[in-house]
Amino acid sequence: MNKIIQSVPNFSEGRDLQKIEKIVDCFRAKEGVKLLDYSSDKDHNRFVVTVIGEPEAVKNAVIEAIGKAVELIDMTQHKGQHPRMGAVDVVPFIPIKNVTEEEAIALSKEVAKTVAEKYDLPVFLYEKSASATHRENLASVRKGEFEGLAKKMQHPDWQPDFGKSAPHPTAGAVAIGVRKPLLAYNVNLGTNDLEIAKAISKKIRHIGGGLRYCKAMGVALEARGIVQVSMNLTDFTKTAIYQAQEMIRMEANRYGVPIVGAEIIGLVPMEALAESAAYYLGIENFSMNKVLENHLI
Repeated sequence: MNKIIQSVPNFSEGRDLQKIEKIVDCFRAKEGVKLLDYSSDKDHNRFVVTVIGEPEAVKNAVIEAIGKAVELIDMTQHKGQHPRMGAVDVVPFIPIKNVTEEEAIALSKEVAKTVAEKYDLPVFLYEKSASATHRENLASVRKGEFEGLAKKMQHPDWQPDFGKSAPHPTAGAVAIGVRKPLLAYNVNLGTNDLEIAKAISKKIRHIGGGLRYCKAMGVALEARGIVQVSMNLTDFTKTAIYQAQEMIRMEANRYGVPIVGAEIIGLVPMEALAESAAYYLGIENFSMNKVLENHLI
């Protein structure tokens, strides 16, 4: 592939495996598209797909998958721990190889225009594609979630960039845009007290005075009887996994609560894991030049 773009669409379904597989099928056996990963979570009631490929091929596969999600997912019946405003909650595009940010933004707008017209699905552009500064942050775009979307879209500041000024009756709306690579990293706590996870999340996230490139929220994993600090590390080169992990450990100690596990959603660059390994092993003068795979062609 001469040009490579990545997309990581998030769908509001984590429990019905048949629906999940039908949506993921839109990315399988497509020329110019490689399905790298997909994972679902019943508590979040959400699944995330990671694909790379040639821009036009990825664009077409994403449009097809959005259509299938609109067909299969009814947001009036959806309940889950993760904030969401639509059947397809967010579709980020990330330039990987020989694709400029400007080209990626143009592609995101092509997808937005097409799905608005083809599926009657309102679209908000976010991050690098945003049409206004107050729309850059995904949390701001998604605030109010599906249940508050109709009222929110009546406000002049929250008219969609593409589509009608009212949510799709069962699929809500979608955020589409270009962003940097991020890590979806979650830390599980040995307690069922959700207020503890929420309190820790407030301490560690940037908006609460915590880590600069960390977004966090507390989530109950009801099936396991524990809670979770769910994070997006939006620039792992400046806010590393080990920094988030240790800050959570420090705050959890105040409540006498242990860390009992962690998880990565989707894929993660080797550098992010290597830096954390170097920290915990105490390796002096570490660099990625020490990693064997970094020298392989």
